[in-house]
Amino acid sequence: MALSPQWLDELRARITLSSVIGRTTRLTKAGHEFKACCPFHNEKSPSFTVNDQKGFYHCFGCGAHGDAIRWMTDQRGLSFMDAVKELAAEAGMEVPAPDPRAAQRAEQQAGLHDVLSAAQDFYRAQLDAGEGAKARAYLGSRRFDAHTLERFGFGYAPGARQALKSALAKFPEAMLIEAGLRIAVDDKEPYDRFRDRLTIPIHDARGRVIGFAARILDPEKKDAPKYINSPDTPLFDKGRTLFNLHRAGPASRQSGRIVVVEGQMDVVALAAAGIADAVAPMGTALTERQLEMLWRLVETPILCFDGDAAGQRAAMRAIARALPMLRPAHSLRIVRLPAGMDPDDLLKRDGAQAMEALLGAARPLIEVLWEHERDALPLATPEDKAGLKARLMAHIETIADGDIKALYRRELMERFSAFAFPPREPREWRPGGRGGLAAPRGNPANLARLRRRTGNRDALSAAIVAGLLRYPSEIARHGDALIRAGLADPRFSVLIDAQDGGAVLETEALGTILAARGLAAPGPEEYAALRFGFLADGVSEDQARADLAQAVGLLVERPALDAALAEATARFERDLSEGAYAEQQRLLKRKLEFDARLRQMASARSGGPSGAAPSTTAE
Repeated sequence: MALSPQWLDELRARITLSSVIGRTTRLTKAGHEFKACCPFHNEKSPSFTVNDQKGFYHCFGCGAHGDAIRWMTDQRGLSFMDAVKELAAEAGMEVPAPDPRAAQRAEQQAGLHDVLSAAQDFYRAQLDAGEGAKARAYLGSRRFDAHTLERFGFGYAPGARQALKSALAKFPEAMLIEAGLRIAVDDKEPYDRFRDRLTIPIHDARGRVIGFAARILDPEKKDAPKYINSPDTPLFDKGRTLFNLHRAGPASRQSGRIVVVEGQMDVVALAAAGIADAVAPMGTALTERQLEMLWRLVETPILCFDGDAAGQRAAMRAIARALPMLRPAHSLRIVRLPAGMDPDDLLKRDGAQAMEALLGAARPLIEVLWEHERDALPLATPEDKAGLKARLMAHIETIADGDIKALYRRELMERFSAFAFPPREPREWRPGGRGGLAAPRGNPANLARLRRRTGNRDALSAAIVAGLLRYPSEIARHGDALIRAGLADPRFSVLIDAQDGGAVLETEALGTILAARGLAAPGPEEYAALRFGFLADGVSEDQARADLAQAVGLLVERPALDAALAEATARFERDLSEGAYAEQQRLLKRKLEFDARLRQMASARSGGPSGAAPSTTAE
């Protein structure tokens, strides 16, 4: 519905902002304004002001700012149109209908609200009647206090198939069916949907009844579902509704959190224990719309699902649904309850303090995602570990935000690398091995050469950065391998982040990005010893890309070789054993072979004289 700016300005002019805010926030007069402790964040001294003349509120602490409509959407959790309608009713203004069909729908919905309100009154009265004894006994077993029972509006639906129709005879049968209270099947007589069940009303964000949840009371009816909800109607859409949102929304403004549990009775149990900021989906996995509703209240809602396998599957479904929607500062935190327990079980066993402790220790989404995939399947073989990496990458690829996608890739790949390639324990040398022979000493020239190499400029890294700048499309091809290698040159990270973030992959643009991070594109002086073909003119693009791939392979291989050689050298200098010496010499030989391969490759297509090799080694 399109509302003109003039109409909205008239609505704001007719509303006294301080009277709207003063219903839920204690205001103190301060000159021409009002002051209060900000309802959007915890503070001890007032920094929240309300100015009726200007028609806005502002918090100098957290920056919250807006008019009467913004207050209703942010503090009350209403949609824009619901906020406008509520303020318009208070101001005595009619919300303009865009066309007759919209007006007809509004009138129809108003009638359905009347039907559902009358149904709630009927169910509530039946709870206190003789037939409601079973429902009262069940509520007694849950040990809910009278205030909780009254606040959540528990009722009882009688077992007779026509009980509700008789009680609501003033409403047409068609309205009862459209409201989801009656079921019509083919040519048979319609019958009541909820029969011999405990009922609990479902409200919209304005606190109006839009449907019901109903729990079975007869344990002998094992084939019947334990809980049923109203079907989708013009008022009730289970994918766009969160149970208890109209109460939890204002409570979340004080607590700074919102807790999502699996079922309506979990919400009631938490509220009875003093945890008022809990909601529940309507028997289905969280939807995108419900996640957006939660993010309007807090940036990191807490998902608290049962400790059984079904609860953990529900948590992972929510995580999978949230990943494509992640945006800066907006995520989820996850609480895993003890095995086999739901919130009510934990409250009864350990009390509200234990529940608060669990909520306070809620874990980040990325940590739960990593542990779930790591523990999902055995990881005994390289193929198993490759499967773990593939699953992680599949999750990462669903993230739409470029910055978050790049950060998730880096952190999850770092976790994967640390898990898949743990450092090896040093082998202990025992004196007397090899017949007690004296340990030979290493070649001093080789050891000195090794020490010089570790302190020299990394020409190979610089050459590959230059190659990626010349052929930017290769960044995506080699990004994962370069991240896993844990290279010291920060330019690799900047280039990979730029690619993940959707930056323009052109040489000049990437050079500008490096400069913005205080880094320079590598010049020829950094890699003068390595005349790679991919850095030479006149080489075909296909050949240059193939040469670059070989160079990346060498670069990724080198850190592991360097680390193993350094470890073997240190062990030899410490132990002076024959075994340590042999290992050090074997790795040193591999290192020399590596350098020879690098020299050969760097001179093969360098554009210089045939067979000419650089005068210095790659260091």
